[in-house]
Amino acid sequence: MTEDQHDVPADHAEVRAAEKAAARARIEHQQTWVDLQVRQAMERGDFDNLPGAGKPIEGLGETYDPEWWIKRLVEREHITVLPPALQLRKDDAGLDDHLDTLGSEKEARTFVEEFNARVLRARYTPVDGPPLITMPRDVDATLAAWHERRAARRRTTPAAVAPEHAPRARWWRRPR
Repeated sequence: MTEDQHDVPADHAEVRAAEKAAARARIEHQQTWVDLQVRQAMERGDFDNLPGAGKPIEGLGETYDPEWWIKRLVEREHITVLPPALQLRKDDAGLDDHLDTLGSEKEARTFVEEFNARVLRARYTPVDGPPLITMPRDVDATLAAWHERRAARRRTTPAAVAPEHAPRARWWRRPR
C-alpha cells in the first residue's frame, strides 16, 4: 500500500469529525439565535395584545379525546346531524316557508316532489331512533296553498308608484 491510500481514510475521518463539530456549533448557535429573535420581537411589541392573552388554554387539563377534531368541526360550522325521522319532521315544518322563497310553480312542484321522495325512501329504510311519523305532502294541495300565500303577499305589497312630475334627463345625460 502506498502512503496516499492510508491518508484517504484518515482525511475522511477528519472531514466527518469537522462536519460533526460544525453541526454541533450550529445547533448551539441556533438556540441563541432563536432566543435573540424572540427577544427582539418582544422589544418591538409583536407579542402584545395577542388574541387569547391572559386566558387559560382551552382544553388544558382535560383527558384526551380522540374525536376532538370532529367535535370542534361540528361546533365551528354549526353542523346539526339529526336522525332521518327528526330531520324529515324539521323539513316538513319549514316546507311552506321554503316554498315561499321559490319563484315559480315548477320549482315549488319539484321541491315538494323531492320531499315526498325522501319521505317514501325513509319509510322503506330501517332507521335507528324515533319512529317516522311524517307523511308525504299532497302536491296539488300544497301548491294551491302556495298560490294563495303568494297572491296574499302581492295584495299586501303595494306596487312601486312612479312620481308624476319626475324631472326629465337632459339630452346629453340620457343613456344611449
